[in-house]
Parts: sequence; structure tokens; C-alpha cells
Amino acid sequence: RPAAGGLWELRFATTEAAKGWEDLCRRAASNTVVAYEELRQRPQRPVPTPRHHQLKGDLATGVHGGVVMEQWQYEVTSGGRIWYLVDETGHTLWLKYASTAHPKITDR
Repeated sequence: RPAAGGLWELRFATTEAAKGWEDLCRRAASNTVVAYEELRQRPQRPVPTPRHHQLKGDLATGVHGGVVMEQWQYEVTSGGRIWYLVDETGHTLWLKYASTAHPKITDR
């Protein structure tokens, strides 16, 4: 849905994220709806929690459209994750990763 009234717009940055989102919707529908609503209503400066926080180290930022942005993680299920970039100018959250599986890149 289009963003209105101060809500964030959620957009897919990759085809893989879109496919992963569909998988999350099938396997964890209610948790994914909660994640969607929380992300849409995300405060400008959210208070990090164990389930929703900015990634650390090299993963703390990402690039979309040539712009470096903060990269955050939302834990949908014990293994399922959504990673997104925060485009403050466009008031858009760019979904870079969505999956029922824990991202292997964090296993380093």
C-alpha cells in the first residue's frame, strides 16, 4: 500500500527480498503482518530492541541507488529476518533481505 499520514513506504530492493517476503507470508503470516505494520509505523529514531535493531560492523550500512543508508534487522521468527535500508529523504524502507532462514552472512 502507498504510504500516507507519516507512514513509511516499504519497497523491495531486490527480487530475492520479494520472494523471501512471499515465503515469510506463507510460513509465518501473522508475524509478517505484525512486522509490516511495525515497519510502516517506524519512528524516525526507533529504540533498538533484541528483535529490531541496526546491524553492526560492515553490515550497519548498505547502499541502494548509490546512496549509503543505515541497515536494520527485524526478527520475524526465531530464524526469519527482514533486513532493510532506511531512506530518510524518501521516507522509504528498502527491503534488501527477507527470509524464513537466518542470513548466513552473520555466521562469520
